[in-house]
Amino acid sequence: MRTLWIVLLATLLSGCGYNTFQTTDEQIKASWAEVLNQYQRRADLIPNLVNTVKGYAAQEKDVLLGVTEARARVGSIQATPELINDPQAFAKFQAAQGQLTSALSRLLVVAENYPQLKSDQNFRDLQAQLEGTENRITVARNRYIQAVKEYNVTVREFPTNLTAMLFGYKVKPSFTVENEKEISRPPTVDFAAPKALPNTATPAK
Repeated sequence: MRTLWIVLLATLLSGCGYNTFQTTDEQIKASWAEVLNQYQRRADLIPNLVNTVKGYAAQEKDVLLGVTEARARVGSIQATPELINDPQAFAKFQAAQGQLTSALSRLLVVAENYPQLKSDQNFRDLQAQLEGTENRITVARNRYIQAVKEYNVTVREFPTNLTAMLFGYKVKPSFTVENEKEISRPPTVDFAAPKALPNTATPAK
């Protein structure tokens, strides 16, 4: 009889979306971990990028400081697994990453004014790594968005919403549409031939 009750309970939970909650929750955790990995990869590139730009464009101190400070703000946020269950903390994390993206874009726009910097192999390698990382961030974010969407639909729909209430499953925050549009435009640098009247600045010693 006990075995029969266990089978009936398992069937009931499965029919009410319990198994779906377990599956989608694990997908969200895995997707979030990949988002954090790619954001960390980007953060790790920034010190070398800033130092390389500084070697040719030390006078662009406001832009360089902006990138450094934006990276520091990102680093000050504890991106724990629990963050995805806290809408306010998630929004703060999202805003900090968006500010860093904007700061990096300004830095790379400034780089256009320094042909010698653009031709520096180290800078070119770092820019290529950054662009590749931005693309991976976009992919990781999209996977997270899809996982959260599936989970949130299950939380809201009947009869799985009853299971959500019973077990305390709540809607999880996701990246906003506006921010997704911004992140889908990764910073790029046009390594075209130097313009007329090139800047002749040399690396700072």
